[in-house]
Amino acid sequence: MFDSRQLVQILSTEPSFRLKQAFHLIFRDLIDNWATASVFPLALRQHLQQEFSLSINAELSPSSDGRSLKILLKLADGLSVESVLMSYPGRRNTVCVSSEVGCPLKCSFCATGQLGFKRNLTAGEIVDQVLYFSRYLKNKGERVDNVVFMGMGEPFLNYDQVLAAIKILNSKDTLNIGARRFSISTAGIPEGIRQLAKEKLAVNLAVSLHAPSDVLRQELMPIARQYSLAELFSAVDYYLKETNRKVFFEYLLIKDKNDSDTEAEALAKLMKKKLYHVNLLTYNLTGAFEPASPERSRRFQSILERHKIPVTLRRSFGDDIAAACGQLAGRKK
Repeated sequence: MFDSRQLVQILSTEPSFRLKQAFHLIFRDLIDNWATASVFPLALRQHLQQEFSLSINAELSPSSDGRSLKILLKLADGLSVESVLMSYPGRRNTVCVSSEVGCPLKCSFCATGQLGFKRNLTAGEIVDQVLYFSRYLKNKGERVDNVVFMGMGEPFLNYDQVLAAIKILNSKDTLNIGARRFSISTAGIPEGIRQLAKEKLAVNLAVSLHAPSDVLRQELMPIARQYSLAELFSAVDYYLKETNRKVFFEYLLIKDKNDSDTEAEALAKLMKKKLYHVNLLTYNLTGAFEPASPERSRRFQSILERHKIPVTLRRSFGDDIAAACGQLAGRKK
């Protein structure tokens, strides 16, 4: 696991330039073994190999279409999390990372929520997920372009470690991923939204909405019993006031649950701010519900468009390897 403080401590007795070299080797050369670090003396390489391993223990699962790649990342304490690389050939590579082992929110449509909560990830364990795919893409002459916190867990319940990981990956001394290339998706934690608004870091905010009323949202997402839509939108509007940045609302289309014309009209009434954008998502089977049909999804989209609501109907990736939205469960199939 990458731990910058540990690395600083190990190299504290070395000339100061060694630390910069080490960061370059890890994040630019993307080495996975100190034995290849020829710029270091043999004794230092051996010491680092023993005290600061670069190995990342992960099992790969590629999708049949080659567009998605899932890893099961094995942590030092025996627990596991999943991460997904989504490739858009010739355009970008996006890594969907996890922030927790399991999740305490228990959303009814999400496989991660069915696991329960084990623990928060450290910043280093989050960084490892991106570092693994960076090494993989290097062999193809490509790089990680975007990082989305849409994997296992609720990022705002692990706020400090999530922000620390973003700052590491954003640094010019590491992968130098631009702040606007990060997206944090929350199930709706107002305190986290307000805290993010105060950060001097222009990351993107996405809110998992999935229902246009408190009653339906509480049925799908237990967290909605703690925070009403009024409280959620109050925090979002505070974020808009502080940042003037677009907010994305994720809406999972579930057959006969939240995909009717009535729900579409109600959602349109909520989406009146010019910096609101709706992402319609396909429900991926986790055993609880069924996905809305393609025809119903397009109908739902057309209603929002008629009300001039910015909306995108997102394509699902990786469902054949249980790597699509809501399917991550941190265990081998």
